[in-house]
Amino acid sequence: MEPALVDLKNVRVVRGDNVALDDFSLRIKAGEHVAILGPNGCGKSTLIKTITRECYPVIREGSSMTILGQSRWNVFELRSVLGIVSNDLMQDVTGETSGREVVLSGFFSSTRIFDHQTVEPSQRKRADAVLERIGVPHLAERPVAEMSSGEAKRILIARALVHDPQTLLFDEPSNSLDVFAQHGLRETMRELAQSGIGIVLVTHHLSDVIPEIDRVVLMRNGKIQADGQKKDLLNPEEISRLFGIPVDITRRDGYYHLW
Repeated sequence: MEPALVDLKNVRVVRGDNVALDDFSLRIKAGEHVAILGPNGCGKSTLIKTITRECYPVIREGSSMTILGQSRWNVFELRSVLGIVSNDLMQDVTGETSGREVVLSGFFSSTRIFDHQTVEPSQRKRADAVLERIGVPHLAERPVAEMSSGEAKRILIARALVHDPQTLLFDEPSNSLDVFAQHGLRETMRELAQSGIGIVLVTHHLSDVIPEIDRVVLMRNGKIQADGQKKDLLNPEEISRLFGIPVDITRRDGYYHLW
């Protein structure tokens, strides 16, 4: 059987004095499209940091974690498997950095190109190719300070794609985006999903869940409340329990909307 992209079994992660994930088990297949949905503070950020090896589970009997079947990874090699699109990253990018530089920085795990780093012609060619693929070659020379939030988000997606990863992990991708930029982002996610790239979407916005995602994982208080097919779980009863308030849900063109 092909190893899972991520396989967490009875994982506990402690951050400070708080247990952020408790007896947490989650398996995501390679190439799968899945949304992890939950309110702020439910442990989504800790889950992301655990997958990207910024946080580590407590060592205890019966607990394990693997990525593509391996329990240990060189984090630089991991980036060629799993691309991350995170809002936190853009906060570290200086305003004068150009779009192409941000994309190229993905090769060096930095946020710009520093004097000691040498960009190979093949890397520059790859950066320009992914900018073209995302539809923003015109942003190659534009400073980040002159980009809209939607344009900057596309640059981050291009940065994550330079390694040709098997899966992209989107961390609250629509935060700070206006309606137009949200629409563009979701269309880009759909195109990527249809191209065969796995999509792991972590969000508290129900409307971020693109039609190509069939499976949803509902998280609350560091645990999984439910895990199953979108059509079975995105209903008023389950989502009201997730967010702790009465809600209504409508569906249109494959998208679900919360009211």
